[in-house]
Amino acid sequence: MKFIKYFLNKTYKPLLEKYLAKPRKYRYKGNTFLIEPGVFHPGFFFSTKFLLNFLMSFPLKSKTLLELGAGSGFISLHASRAGAHVTASDISLQAFHTIRVNSELQSEKIQIIHSDLFMSIPRQDFDFIVINPPYYKKDPIAEAEYAWYCGKNGEYFTRLFAVLSSYMHKDSIVLMVLSEDCDIEMINSAALKNSFLLNKLKEKRILWENNFIYQICFDDDYISQSSKKT
Repeated sequence: MKFIKYFLNKTYKPLLEKYLAKPRKYRYKGNTFLIEPGVFHPGFFFSTKFLLNFLMSFPLKSKTLLELGAGSGFISLHASRAGAHVTASDISLQAFHTIRVNSELQSEKIQIIHSDLFMSIPRQDFDFIVINPPYYKKDPIAEAEYAWYCGKNGEYFTRLFAVLSSYMHKDSIVLMVLSEDCDIEMINSAALKNSFLLNKLKEKRILWENNFIYQICFDDDYISQSSKKT
């Protein structure tokens, strides 16, 4: 498995980076998305659709939903189409503009905020918060790197869990997608320091890696597998 990842990193990744250096259109279930360079592409990175498909098993009509790090707006716009009142945020200005373009292309009205985590998001309680976080422990430098790197010591997660409770009510459902390449032990430790638990709800092997969906919740207040549609 390590050899496969090494091989892909040396062959597939450079080709993909070259392809994504230009604006691309991506069609999914009859809807067209513009993916600008430097914006996370939902067609090539499996975590986005994995999280979306899980989220869509919930009744979203009339629910308030925040997507942190929304990228192209792929998840946010599907949630809006399902009837949710959506706020989409991203630290990247390129992503911010891309979400705006895609919302206009699809005639979906969502609130779009340029924000570093919660910094520019007005204080409110969301029914749903969905997060596809940066996975790798390295300090981001360029704007596009914020989609990939969570800081050398996982500072993204430290900051996330320090503020998250201020945007939740007792029945909020917070979903995060992670992969086996993440330092899950570090993420779990950061959660526990702020009285959160990470409860694994779904696991799926997608090509060469295992992917997981966790619910972030207080204490034992989590979704049981028996009551959750899969």
